[in-house]
Amino acid sequence: MTVRLLLSAGRGPQECAWALAHLLRRLEAEAARQRLRVHRVDTVAGDRPGTYRSVLLEIGGAGVEAFAAAWTGTLCWQAPSPYRAGVGRKNWYVTAQPCPADTDATGFEESDVDVVACRTGGPGGQHRNKVSTAVRATHRPTGLVVVVDTERQFSLNRRIALRLLRQRLADRDDTAARDATTARWQLHDRLVRGDPVRVERP
Repeated sequence: MTVRLLLSAGRGPQECAWALAHLLRRLEAEAARQRLRVHRVDTVAGDRPGTYRSVLLEIGGAGVEAFAAAWTGTLCWQAPSPYRAGVGRKNWYVTAQPCPADTDATGFEESDVDVVACRTGGPGGQHRNKVSTAVRATHRPTGLVVVVDTERQFSLNRRIALRLLRQRLADRDDTAARDATTARWQLHDRLVRGDPVRVERP
């Protein structure tokens, strides 16, 4: 079992990126004590060395769901600013939210496609009307269907149908990937300052 968790400093000041780095190390240390695997899938560096605007983690192992739940929500790193002397604020907030996994590309194998000859109406002469030269191709894993009758030869229509199926599956994968990326970036704006689920200190 694996869980993806996105840690984000949101639109907070540079101290929030600094706080994220500390909270990340604290999370990884606690995960190690519980014998969980933590992999940094993606990181976005902050303006200061060793800081992060966001980190996408993949956490795996027994009990990972309970572990992730304990780290989900608003997290607070409580310490004076290392960058601005005299700043009274000591609470720096970070959000941690479950993140959908990237979508896998849909594999395309011709053996997964059912091709059926059929007749279609319309212009094309008697040959087209009397002979089943049109093609209905169904991609079984997804249920996607295309019908092609542009050519007078079955073999040509079949070739076009397979090409169309491959293209439509690729377009669908691209759309799903963009939606997943958009959903991930929307998590950055869910940072709620105050009422943290965890408060950590040096």
